[in-house]
Order: sequence, then structure tokens, then C-alpha cells
Amino acid sequence: MTAPDAPEPLTIAQLAVRAGVSVATVSKVVNGRLDVAPETRREIEALIKRHGYRRQKRATRPAPLIELVFHEIRGLYPVEIINGVTAVAREHSLGVSVSELGGRHVPGRGWVEDVLARRPTGVVPVFCGFTEDQRDRLRSRDIPVVAVDPTGEPVHEDPSVGASNWNGGLEATRHLLGLGHRRIAVITGPERVLAGRARLDGHRAAMDLAGLPVDPALIRIGDFQIEDGVRFARELLALDDPPTAIFACNDGTALGVYHAAAELGVRIPADLSVVGFDDLPKARWMIPPLTTIRQPLHDMAATAAAMLVDLAAGRAPRRHRVELATELVLRASTAPPAA
Repeated sequence: MTAPDAPEPLTIAQLAVRAGVSVATVSKVVNGRLDVAPETRREIEALIKRHGYRRQKRATRPAPLIELVFHEIRGLYPVEIINGVTAVAREHSLGVSVSELGGRHVPGRGWVEDVLARRPTGVVPVFCGFTEDQRDRLRSRDIPVVAVDPTGEPVHEDPSVGASNWNGGLEATRHLLGLGHRRIAVITGPERVLAGRARLDGHRAAMDLAGLPVDPALIRIGDFQIEDGVRFARELLALDDPPTAIFACNDGTALGVYHAAAELGVRIPADLSVVGFDDLPKARWMIPPLTTIRQPLHDMAATAAAMLVDLAAGRAPRRHRVELATELVLRASTAPPAA
């Protein structure tokens, strides 16, 4: 006996009947309008989530627009991402809309309504994510999502693109160990952020493979900010047994380490070796030029945009989780420890 076919999604008219409201009210919810009572909106959203929504044959086409969302726009990191997304968008005659969450890693109230009103081809969240409700509402309108540099484990259904953060942490520490350093400090990002945890884990693995313990006094958890590098480098260099090297888990933090070293009269690399992570354009102009782990931000963004275009066209991506390789870039900020 064959299983019955799954019920078809409901039209706007059918949703209106079930919710006991007008077709116009359902249409407002479907199109992200704000002028609907919260209780009515929740009821209609619940029906869409439970039964699905079947668009009419003449439904409005999505806007030729990629929605690019950052947790914050500071420094050169977002510039690399914007350039990568724009390169792909231009090939497909798409525009790019850029928004910022004011430092939050999850959008606040009202964000998803704004996106639904714009009806973009798709959304690329960068170093941030969505609540399950926000994701469901985007999915119910057939708006695909591809994450770049996701903050948490990418276990949800949205495809994502990141870098090999663990390998980068491993390679940075191996480089310092190869120069003879044993007191190696790490300034990483928040524990809730996947990239920060993975880079620190890579460091720990390199130390373990070398048969060396990781001194908890040399580990600092920051927020990937220049200020973290300044504050934590001051603390580390004031220890009775200070580190001879610091692995800063992004280039901004490394810049902060440079500032702290300068004010304390610590010479880089004669007294202290420093390795960063990202290889943003400023890294080569720091004094001395920064040895760092190159994260292919432009390629990560371009890959995510290409995946988004495929999803919008109904083509499944070849890989759900894409991880691009990192690379050690040797410059002048590392040397053997002073005798």
C-alpha cells in the first residue's frame, strides 16, 4: 500500500480562511508589512510554518539584490567581504544591500520584516546568525541563506563558507615553535565564536604535538578588537615569566599588541615575536610587517555569493559546508627568541 501524498502548501486565500482573516491581511504578513496586529501575525506565521505557503503563478519576482548582513562594519575585514560578494553579484546583474547589526551577532526585532519587504534574491550573514524563527520566516518566502564565517557550529540547514581556522592556529604555533619559542601566548576571540575556539584549539594541538604543556596564564579571551591586543599584551608582558611570542588570533588584535609593545619599550621581533590572523592589507604596512595567517576573505565571500545564486535558481550546492585553506605569510615580525 503506497503512502498518501504529502498535502500541498496553502495559498493566501486558504491561509486567510484558516486564520479567519482577510486575504489582504495574509498578504501583508507574507510580504513583510508591519501594519498587522502581533497576535494575528503570529497565528498566520504559525499556519505558514505548519502547512507551507504556495505562491500564486504571478507572484512577485524577488528583487535582483543580495542582502549582506554584518554584525558590525569596522576595519578592512568587511571591505574584503563586500568586494567578494560584489564581484559575483555584478556577473549576475544583482545589486548588493549592506546592513549592520550594531555589534550584535543576531538581528533584533523588525530586521526580518525589513528584509521580507525588500524581497531579496538571498541573504548572506557574515560572522552572525539568525534565530530559528527568523530563519523559518525567510525560508517560508523562499529566500535562501548562505553564511560566511559562521559564529557557531553550522549544524542548521543553511549552507556556509568558512576558513580552516584550526589548521591556521596549528600552523601559526608550529612556526613559532620552529623558531625556538616555548613561552607562546594566545589572544583569541569569544568562546561562543567558532573561529576563535578553532584557532585556539589548533594552537593547543601544536603544543601537544611538540610535547609541551599549554600554560593557562598565557591564554587570553578577547573580542577580536585592537583594544584587546593592547590590554592583554600589557598583562602578558608584565608577568614574572613573560611570553617570548604572541599569537594574536586576528590582525586587529596583533595591531594592539604592537601598540602595547611600543609603549613598554619591547622590540618586535628582537624581544617579542608576533603572529596575526587574516592577512588584511594593513598587515604588510605595519612596522615591522606582520607575519600572519592568510584567511581568503574575498574568496570566501565570492563562494558564498555563487552558492546563493545557485540556490535562488533552484540548483543545490555541490557542498553544504565549504572550508577554504589558510596560509602562513612570512614577514618580519617573528624571529628566534633572545638568548
